Amino acid sequence: MTLAETIVSGARERSGNTTWDDAEIREPLRILTEAIEGEANLTDMGLAVFTRNATEYLANRMRVEDWLVRHPEILDAPVEKPTFVFGLPRTGTTLTINLLNEDPARRCFLRWEAFASTPPPRPEEFHAGPRYEAAQAQIDHSLKVMPHISAIHHEDGDSPCECQFSMAPSFVSQVFDSQYNIPSYHRWFLDEADYLPAFRHQKRLLQLLQSQAPGRWTLKNPWHPLYLDALTEVYPDARPVMTHRDPVEVVGSACSLVWNVRRMFSESVDRAAIGRDMVETFVVMIARQNDFRRRHGRNAIHDVLYTEQLRDPLGTMRRLYAHFGEELSGEAAANMQRYLDDKPKDRFGKHSYDLADYGLTAGEIRERFADYCADFDVAMSPA
Repeated sequence: MTLAETIVSGARERSGNTTWDDAEIREPLRILTEAIEGEANLTDMGLAVFTRNATEYLANRMRVEDWLVRHPEILDAPVEKPTFVFGLPRTGTTLTINLLNEDPARRCFLRWEAFASTPPPRPEEFHAGPRYEAAQAQIDHSLKVMPHISAIHHEDGDSPCECQFSMAPSFVSQVFDSQYNIPSYHRWFLDEADYLPAFRHQKRLLQLLQSQAPGRWTLKNPWHPLYLDALTEVYPDARPVMTHRDPVEVVGSACSLVWNVRRMFSESVDRAAIGRDMVETFVVMIARQNDFRRRHGRNAIHDVLYTEQLRDPLGTMRRLYAHFGEELSGEAAANMQRYLDDKPKDRFGKHSYDLADYGLTAGEIRERFADYCADFDVAMSPA
């Protein structure tokens, strides 16, 4: 039995769904698993973790599909005017989504429900109940054994999480490219992958999740610039928001996060390869969102500067709301301020990194991304 077959068989066993047609995911899963086995150089534990996670992603999708078969009326309810927050990683997407999550009118994709989506949650389950508790217990354990990861990027069990985890069960998700050194998957993901099936599944998942707990969907995934055309085909009334930060800080921080994750699964991690792949991916992301704006207008995406967000977070939020013809309510503003007061920066430790570890220099990054910084008025750190 191939690794792909093992994952599908395990997902059917865990979900109890033996009828769902897996044709849509066969080719992406084949490409991914062949890269994992042939290129990723995983430890035995690393391969076991990949297999377990991939099986759980797919089992959750199978449970979702089984629920939708039994409750087809769920798919009649639209996903209206969803907000998608994105930008190069480490540019403030997490702060943006966490602030927006404080608006009671909004509905974010929570970490625990990304992995345990059925039955559809009710609002009182967002921050309580066995599914949340299981997710939080896992995070609490990770904090003890891998505190450096939370210093770089932390989510609680009931935090808004990256909606790429709703794309993972389609096996067209940047999460795999970040976690493992899989060059063939990296090339396929950037140049050949069809992103539409992943967004179609995502929408079905959101329809299920909103069936007992509605609200204006507000989602975050730094990598959305790669596939804005597919996103807006599935969500024609989407409200895109892009965050921006000095690429010198972005590239070093993103490389450090990827390296710290990959070394949990492999004893051999090429930092220079991480640097090359990150720069290439970011160049593609910027090019694709530039092309999207050329076709749909500069203001088709609302821009948020990281420096402005740190200087005036509530003012930044008010401008975001105004861009889409809405007003930030007093209740939402008070909640956002409370969040800022209660969640100081670096509460899990300071994240330190060095571009040189990844074969890069600040000067090289400044030159490579000079046009991007000029286009979006992004202040670059002094030479």
